[in-house]
Amino acid sequence: MLFFFSFKQSPERYIHSKDILQCKASSTSMERENSELYLRNCQIMRENERLRRKAQRLNHENQALLSELRRKLAARNAKRKPEFEIDMGSNSVTDQIEASKHQALD
Repeated sequence: MLFFFSFKQSPERYIHSKDILQCKASSTSMERENSELYLRNCQIMRENERLRRKAQRLNHENQALLSELRRKLAARNAKRKPEFEIDMGSNSVTDQIEASKHQALD
């Protein structure tokens, strides 16, 4: 018995049954790998979200500590007495010198 096939495409492109099985096996393998990659991607996204929330908490804590430090430094600086005071009411340096001489004589 002879069978004649007419190919619309060249005979090299004809897929044999063993090629179909290989293709299915390859497809199953690719689907499995795709599923594994999808799950791994989901894990990475969850971890990324967890780390983002942690970074936000740390940033908030850092801002609170910085604010507290600034408040304490401002309070400390307000308590400090200046080492010298300049009389801004006098018009010249000579007026300040004359005033200090009068204070020394009294």
